[in-house]
Amino acid sequence: MPFRANDAACLMAERTRSYLLARELNEAQREHASERLEEILIDLGPAIEHYPLWHPLVSNYGSNDPAMVPGTHCGYRALDHTVHFVNGFITCPYGDGKDVVESVQEIESDEIAHISAERLDVKFYHPDATPILVKCQWGRPLLSDSTIPLSIALPLLLEKEVPTWRSAQVAEPWELMRPYILGSPHGSRSSLFVNQATGQGLKNVWNSLVNSGMFGPIQNDSESYI
Repeated sequence: MPFRANDAACLMAERTRSYLLARELNEAQREHASERLEEILIDLGPAIEHYPLWHPLVSNYGSNDPAMVPGTHCGYRALDHTVHFVNGFITCPYGDGKDVVESVQEIESDEIAHISAERLDVKFYHPDATPILVKCQWGRPLLSDSTIPLSIALPLLLEKEVPTWRSAQVAEPWELMRPYILGSPHGSRSSLFVNQATGQGLKNVWNSLVNSGMFGPIQNDSESYI
């Protein structure tokens, strides 16, 4: 079935509403939470399943194993009951959320992307949880369709993947790397992060790297690691 970004975004939004607007919240809390969530969806973009490996929210991993969702492996502490969006995420730990906020403050930001955290004055998931909004604010403009341009996505991808050529044993073709490069949900060359033109640009460059032999012989099986 062809990937339809609008349909995928609507499906993910409904899943996110069901998760955050839990029945443990009273009517007033749910109404406030519903209004605030719609504002967040406009601000941070569609809800998603996982990030591309180059996304600043997860790219702070130190090994060759890419991080696909925020966690301890890419610098965060005490995340719990978390939902993800293109340009941020909400996590709902019990307690005051101090460890989450402090861990975000320790993550290095730069002129391309600034990562910040704030406590929300709303109840999500459970009345005793403390929702924390973690946001990626881009230092360069996004495209008119609110997706990330090739001029940002490509250098971020190259920064993460090119250095691995020294230890690589096999080259993973586009079919295997597509979820890692596009994020999820995704189609053959687009996702909620990047449009068709950007995805095709990423695919072209990735195929050039693979075909250069820099990573080793091309892996021919269709096994996915996600």
